[in-house]
Amino acid sequence: MVNMSVIHIKDIIKNLVKFIIFIGIVMLLARFFSGGFDNQKQVKISKIFENIQLLELLDFSIPGMSQIQKVAKEETNTNPFTIPLDLEIKMAHSMVSRGENIRQNQQEEENTQAENTQIANTVEQTEVEHPQTGLSTEVQATNVPDKFTNSYHGVQIKNGTSYQLTEEMLTPDVTVNNENVMIFHTHTCESYTPSPGYEYEQSGTYRTTDLNFNVVRVGTELEKQLISYGYHVIHDKTYHDYPAYNGSYDRSLTTVQNLLTTNPNTDVVIDIHRDAIGDYSYAPKVKIGDEMAAQLMFVIGTDGGGEHDNWLQNLKFAVKVQEKANELYPGLFKSIVLRNSRYNQHLAKAASIIEVGATGNTMEECLNSMKYLAKVLSEVMK
Repeated sequence: MVNMSVIHIKDIIKNLVKFIIFIGIVMLLARFFSGGFDNQKQVKISKIFENIQLLELLDFSIPGMSQIQKVAKEETNTNPFTIPLDLEIKMAHSMVSRGENIRQNQQEEENTQAENTQIANTVEQTEVEHPQTGLSTEVQATNVPDKFTNSYHGVQIKNGTSYQLTEEMLTPDVTVNNENVMIFHTHTCESYTPSPGYEYEQSGTYRTTDLNFNVVRVGTELEKQLISYGYHVIHDKTYHDYPAYNGSYDRSLTTVQNLLTTNPNTDVVIDIHRDAIGDYSYAPKVKIGDEMAAQLMFVIGTDGGGEHDNWLQNLKFAVKVQEKANELYPGLFKSIVLRNSRYNQHLAKAASIIEVGATGNTMEECLNSMKYLAKVLSEVMK
């Protein structure tokens, strides 16, 4: 696509009139000074004016005419020296029309941004009920045991790497910039067991492209809760696993890199998933007070899948969050899982995957979890 500046029709007409007057004067002078020339020479002079001077004078007299000539050549496959003036004018009108379309698109984008800002402000101003602390909690039994290999002050870690974890490696002596919190979804379409009020059309096994019924809806709830605590949240809802599942992490890598370019002061980056265990009856949950909430699980990557200088910081942050969660809502988190893959967590100091529930959980249970997670994060990121 050619990059063109917008030309106003009034300016074109005004400059075209000037051009016509100028051409008339030039032609009169040419006739006057070429009076002693024979007809053949006059024809040659005339051709020179037609083939060369005309287009050069058009370029000089009418701003942007060179762009018109270029577009005319591309669209008509015609030598610009043979483009008639009426086609030049038509192309000028075309440019004006394109310019108007560009201006209209820009206005629509500005309106959309204004609407998004208004929505964000509305969410920010909406009163969100924060959960109480000191409530009784009870982890519900499942057919999948929660195993671990290491523990730190009650925080359990299932180490799936060759690293020998020490107390120093697990000590949560990490501070983060809390200016921004970023939420995104590598497996955007992951969904849950349909329940009253949360029925949906599946696009795959426990998957849907409807953002109101997959993990994006869970991320939106966390976003709302965090905003109510005063945090600035960047929530990306891009499909990374649709229409193709393979390559999801490559696509989400590009997304997060772009977001970090425009939001550089971002340490806390959360990739929200749901547990992909194939047992569709599996529904890890904890009863907090009188309501059921889906259990959460940190998945932290290491440098087994490539260069990753942030993995220890990421692990420390997960330990810090889970330590606070054990204090406020025991059983909200399952054991931290430490793996060899990077999961794009090399991009930030406090990056993680948080798996919210599994296929057997309901959306309501997962939404309940987000208010408790937001409360825990607000205490950790003070």
